[in-house]
Amino acid sequence: MIFSIPRNAMGFRSLLAICSIAGFFPLNAHADTLSFNQVFSDKNEGKRLHYQATFTAKGEDHQLEVWRDGERRLKRRTDDRVEIYASRKPGDAEYSMSILDLKKHIHTRIDRTNLYRIGNFTDWFDLAHGLKHPKGDYRLTIATAPTSAPAALDACKWYDLTQADHTTHICWSQRYRVPMLIMTSDTQVAWRITALDQKAIPANTYVIRDEGYIHNDANQDIEKD
Repeated sequence: MIFSIPRNAMGFRSLLAICSIAGFFPLNAHADTLSFNQVFSDKNEGKRLHYQATFTAKGEDHQLEVWRDGERRLKRRTDDRVEIYASRKPGDAEYSMSILDLKKHIHTRIDRTNLYRIGNFTDWFDLAHGLKHPKGDYRLTIATAPTSAPAALDACKWYDLTQADHTTHICWSQRYRVPMLIMTSDTQVAWRITALDQKAIPANTYVIRDEGYIHNDANQDIEKD
């Protein structure tokens, strides 16, 4: 069965493109390489994390702020323009997500299964950690910092993710389980953590404030299509 996107979900699709681009670098794979899942693992990560990052997409600079409540809840805010709230049962692949367009005052709800149905293969790890799992072949190797790399905010280890002649340089923090720095194949900074802490996060951080918003249930729209 081929799934098409219903008319009133088109705005939602645009929001996903804005939100999911931050730090997502899908690349090819290769048999004799380090394992992405083992190197960039979220196993035994801290119960909470709050971080801010800058990233570049399509030649434009953006600001991202993320609040992470272990494996249960997270919130992402991009450019004072879009907020994403996601929740799930710990260890469950399925999650529920709300996307708030802060300018247009639209609140769109969708679950992971329906994201997959419209071709957006975003998992919990992708949302919470600033990296997207590779699709297809890739080569992942231990590396050294590019000569032009700025100083990272905290200790991290460099890896190269390569597709054909394109290599992404990633400095991964084992302590915080996020990329402190990501640099493109031409050694331009694409992602940089600018602040982070593991302090207690107020519970109301994850409360969705959408008074006066238009509500769009993308789950219902997609399942009817």
